[in-house]
Amino acid sequence: MKRHRAVILFFMTMSAMLITVDSAWAMHISEGILPFSWAVLWAVMSLPFLAWGMRDLRERSRREPHLKAFVGLVGAGVFVISCMPIPVPTAGTCSHPCGTGMAAILIGPFLSAVVASVALTLQALFLAHGGLTTLGANIFAMGVVGSFAGYGAFRLTRGLGASPFAAAFCAGLLADWATYATTSLTLTLALHGDGSFWSMLVSILLAFVPTQVPLGILEGVISGIAYGFVHARRPEILGALVKGEVS
Repeated sequence: MKRHRAVILFFMTMSAMLITVDSAWAMHISEGILPFSWAVLWAVMSLPFLAWGMRDLRERSRREPHLKAFVGLVGAGVFVISCMPIPVPTAGTCSHPCGTGMAAILIGPFLSAVVASVALTLQALFLAHGGLTTLGANIFAMGVVGSFAGYGAFRLTRGLGASPFAAAFCAGLLADWATYATTSLTLTLALHGDGSFWSMLVSILLAFVPTQVPLGILEGVISGIAYGFVHARRPEILGALVKGEVS
């Protein structure tokens, strides 16, 4: 009971910190940055994953009555984690952890994409993080690529004999880095114009190295602790994911 209270207190504290911040900027792609054609493309590419995630939620909920409540809890965690801005002076903006690596190994990559889309929509509407026209690109980078990179890393490392904590650490680490690599690629594809594609891509990636390298490690630790906590105390909550099955 004390552990559960500590977890609730943590999320309440982080939420209060976010509410009291005068101006918070996150490295979601901001409103109006992407040309219309690119914004539409990324939205279209994200839709199949969200549709499959909703289907996954309906079907798994019939077998796992606790699933919806657990998905809501994980979604709240993703929302709070991805609202933690870390200044990046070299880029003139802020960076942030994502939480989708943790979500993917707890509820599966498709449901992780769904909860990420909800978190990103709320942030765009109420916190000025990202934007509605760039929502598809942000969902694809953080919700789709981040989730599948994290889950893939978890399954691969577990298959190679890594401990649950080590595998979950790799999931959080690679989900974070994959998200930022995809965001950098998205910006470069849309904005490089007549300039050098590779020069712009490398510049964007390097701008976030000072913060994203340690943030990726932090996400790995958070994912390892979260997975270990759930797996040790309520492994049935993880359902088929413990066996490596995803519908």
